[in-house]
Amino acid sequence: MADGSDDYVYDEASGEWRPTSDIAAATAVMDLVVTDSAGNALADGDSVTLIKDLKVKGAGQTLKQGTVIKSIRLTDNPDEIDCRHEAIKGLVLRTEFVRKR
Repeated sequence: MADGSDDYVYDEASGEWRPTSDIAAATAVMDLVVTDSAGNALADGDSVTLIKDLKVKGAGQTLKQGTVIKSIRLTDNPDEIDCRHEAIKGLVLRTEFVRKR
C-alpha cells in the first residue's frame, strides 16, 4: 500500500487513479526501443545477422560475418541482446554488430 507521499494521476487507459511513480515506470518501459546497426527496431524472437567477425571471449571461437542468430531476446540494456548459437550458450551480443533479417 502507498505511504501517502505519492501524487496520483488519473490513467485514462485503465480508468483508475495511479501513483505518478507507477505511470513513470510504465512509460519508461514502453519508451525502450532496441535497434540494430541500421536503425531497424528489434523484438523478442527476431532473427539477426552478424555484420562483422566477432571473437567470443571465453569460448575460443570466432563468429563469422553473415552468421544468422535466431530467436533473440531483448535485455534491460538497449545496447545488448541475449542469443543462442549451437556452439555457444549464454551469448550476449551488442546491437551495433547485428542487422535484422
